[in-house]
Amino acid sequence: MTDNLLELKSVQTHIGAYHILHGVDLQVPRGQLTILLGRNGAGKTTTLRTIMGLWRASQGRVTFDGEDITAMSTPEIASLGIAYVPENMGIFADLTVRENMLLAARSARHARDMDDARLKWIFSLFPAIEKFWNHPAGKLSGGQKQMLAVSRAIVEPRQLLIVDEPSKGLAPAIINNMIEAFAELKRSGVTLLVVEQNINFAKRLGDTVAVMDNGVTVHAGSMKALAEDEDLQHSLLGLAL
Repeated sequence: MTDNLLELKSVQTHIGAYHILHGVDLQVPRGQLTILLGRNGAGKTTTLRTIMGLWRASQGRVTFDGEDITAMSTPEIASLGIAYVPENMGIFADLTVRENMLLAARSARHARDMDDARLKWIFSLFPAIEKFWNHPAGKLSGGQKQMLAVSRAIVEPRQLLIVDEPSKGLAPAIINNMIEAFAELKRSGVTLLVVEQNINFAKRLGDTVAVMDNGVTVHAGSMKALAEDEDLQHSLLGLAL
């Protein structure tokens, strides 16, 4: 096993006539939480979607646990133990919380077939999921929908969890709940790659950080070191953390 669970090398991505990623290099260490930072339009979401095969890399290589996944389909990539929570969360509003969870539990045909111990663990992370188990997902608050999106991603064991802006638009109390849940996920051995603009979230949870600009990686290193270096923050992001 390598120290990096996920690696991108010189990845380029075109979407139609648009050249979005111009050679992204990214390393996600096993068992750690990697933060992906960058200004709006830097290519962060495109990077996540390229990893998942939703958009195809036109050049370069994506490897997961030492295996080249660049040309794999999204279902094949997911079957390796990778879960993706997009920025829009992608929940089914007309289905109940239970039905949303069941759809993600591919090994279960009925709710009673889901892993009871794992569900109890998820309920301990996000009590609202148990509370609103039989409620329509569309009636949940924004924070509760985000909890459902993450819960659905981890209803089966995953090696890697990829999340796009999990704290966007959430109240501080919900963000703290999300931080605690992600810390517990990390303690359980899950590797995480998170696009996040909430600096408190990034500083409290991030082990490593990569900064993108104009479709390339312009910095990679320790999150702690970046958080303590205001000059570097200004040069990379135009702001202080």
